[in-house]
Amino acid sequence: MSIFFHEKLHRTDEVVERMHEAAVTICGAGALGANIAESLARAGFQRFTLIDDDRVEERNLSTQPYQRGDIGAMKAKMMANMLYRAVGAQVEARTQRLTDATVNKLLGGSALVVDAFDNSASRRLVKTWCAETDTPCLHAGLASDYAEIIWNDHYRVPSPANDDICDYPLARNLVTLAVSVACEVLIDYVATDARRSYTVTLADLAVRPFV
Repeated sequence: MSIFFHEKLHRTDEVVERMHEAAVTICGAGALGANIAESLARAGFQRFTLIDDDRVEERNLSTQPYQRGDIGAMKAKMMANMLYRAVGAQVEARTQRLTDATVNKLLGGSALVVDAFDNSASRRLVKTWCAETDTPCLHAGLASDYAEIIWNDHYRVPSPANDDICDYPLARNLVTLAVSVACEVLIDYVATDARRSYTVTLADLAVRPFV
C-alpha cells in the first residue's frame, strides 16, 4: 500500500503524481518553513530545496518539528534527514545565508518558491528575484494573531521594525492554521495553476481571501 494512500483517495492519483513531480524551494526552516515542508512531504511532494543558515534552539521545539536531540544542529539538514526517513522525500539542504551575492546561486533553477523567512531583507530579495525571473512565489508570514499567505504579485514586504526582536509571542495553533492554508494553496496551484491568497486570524478562526 502506498504511503500516500489516503491522500490519493482525496486528491486522485493524477494530482498526487503532479505533487511527486513538483520541485519546491522553501526559504526558511523555522515555524512556517519547516512545518510547510513536512506537511507537503507527507501529502505527496517529494522534491525539495530547503534554504536556512540557522541552528535549532530549545525555544524552537514548541512550534517547529524538531526534537531535543536536534538542538545545535542546522535546521535545513535536520529537516532533510527527517523527511527522507519519514516518507523518502529528497531534500537538498542549503545552509548559506541568502544575500545579494548568493541569491542567484541559492534560488537559481527554482520552479516554485515558498518564502517563509523571518526578516524583511531576505523576503525582499526573494520577492525581487522571483519577480525578475518570473518564478511563482508564495509568501507566508505571521504577526501576533494574524497570518497571510500571498502570491508574489500582491505581496508587500513588511517593515523591518521588528526583525531584530527574538522574544516575540507566537501561538502554535496560528502556525498550524497558516501552514494548513499555505499547503492547500500550494497543492491547488500544482493541481490547477490557480493562485489564491488568504489571510488567517486566530482569534476568530477565520480564513479569508486576500483582497
